[in-house]
Amino acid sequence: MPFTTALSGLNAASNNLAVTGNNIANANTVGFKKSRSEFADVYAASLGGVSSITPGAGVKVANVAQQFNQGNLQFTDNNLDLAISGEGFFTLAKSPTETNDLSYTRAGEFKLNKEGYLVNNQGKALLVYRPNTTKVEDGFSTGVTTPVQINTLTGLPSATDTVNMQLNLDAQDDFTPSTLPFDPADSNTYNSQTSTTVYDTLGSPHILTTYFVKLDPATAPATGTSEWLVYHYMSEPATPNTRTAVPVTSGPLGGTTPESAKLTFDSGGKLIDPLDGKFGLSSYVITPPTGAADIEIDTMNFFGTTQVQQKFSVNGMTQNGLPAGRLTGIDIDDEGVIFARFSNGGSQTMGKVALTRFANNNGLAKLGDTAWGQSANSGEPIPGQAGANNFGAIQAGALESSNVDLSAQLVNLIVAQQAYQANAQTITTENSIMQTILQIR
Repeated sequence: MPFTTALSGLNAASNNLAVTGNNIANANTVGFKKSRSEFADVYAASLGGVSSITPGAGVKVANVAQQFNQGNLQFTDNNLDLAISGEGFFTLAKSPTETNDLSYTRAGEFKLNKEGYLVNNQGKALLVYRPNTTKVEDGFSTGVTTPVQINTLTGLPSATDTVNMQLNLDAQDDFTPSTLPFDPADSNTYNSQTSTTVYDTLGSPHILTTYFVKLDPATAPATGTSEWLVYHYMSEPATPNTRTAVPVTSGPLGGTTPESAKLTFDSGGKLIDPLDGKFGLSSYVITPPTGAADIEIDTMNFFGTTQVQQKFSVNGMTQNGLPAGRLTGIDIDDEGVIFARFSNGGSQTMGKVALTRFANNNGLAKLGDTAWGQSANSGEPIPGQAGANNFGAIQAGALESSNVDLSAQLVNLIVAQQAYQANAQTITTENSIMQTILQIR
């Protein structure tokens, strides 16, 4: 009996040494979770239970339990490296084409494979929630996960439909005599001009030039007000001297003279008509030679434009069109939203990292490669998003280190060694007793 007890102690101590050695070996493994040996004593029992004088029958290994406490975050120079600060696992598919075979990991060493999919070192694909559109504000389909493919993308062009101008028109300018009809080729027929580049549906550039003509104050509808006519012409960059008028479709003139719009300022130089500074333009009357759709600028916004005694100046000029662009980078925010950035200044939402947690992490099946799988003891997977429903935040450009404390493990190694030696000594002692008994005649 003492031999059996001591052997069980040797087996338990050996298991403890193996677990401690495995912890030490993985001290630098990203996303690794340390384990500990958990023991239970053994008693021989009969129908009457265990006698108060029955010695124990040894020890058994009850469990090798992993400890899922947070590891330290180490920042890297790779923005595809991801770490979870808090609860949750990254959700992985066996491959970009085998998305039903799932595993879970805390190791966020991701990279692009040759097809442009975001994968880990074992080729398993990171799953994300599919975006509803290319914009974050339109949300994500959280019930649908998919691999994310990035480097085959092109930044798609976007046609201009809004132009914002904040200007100052010089109050000291002379008005243009009505005997001089407006002519964009004759600088004597207008006071100021400014240009911006706009884009058609194929991303081709066009030059939109806006001309300002001051009217005779005597014709103003109210005392102390000033009026300016606004004309818009479009031209191609290759032929900038060829201008095509773009009529106004709505605005202060109500369409009565669609070739121009009108800005009205009060005696303090504030724009009062249109009050919101907006009017629209009709389609570019010449179809772009590239085959793109006609350019239609729905909103010309002059809100913030003034007329004071300062030289004509452009204080702000923006438009929302984009040419075609190439992929220049990938960004991932703390909610796991993946953005592709393009050389045209645009960005596209590629997806939102899908996280998963379980009721019992210790019940997960150990798959190796710092990954776990669902089991009967783990409970059902609970899908979610970073920063919501008890899920942690995602840190891009960082990795979660192993949670192994080397100092503690080295101490545990000494303890396990002493336990092993002590159990071996029990066997030695028992052997000496047996030899003594056998030598008695």
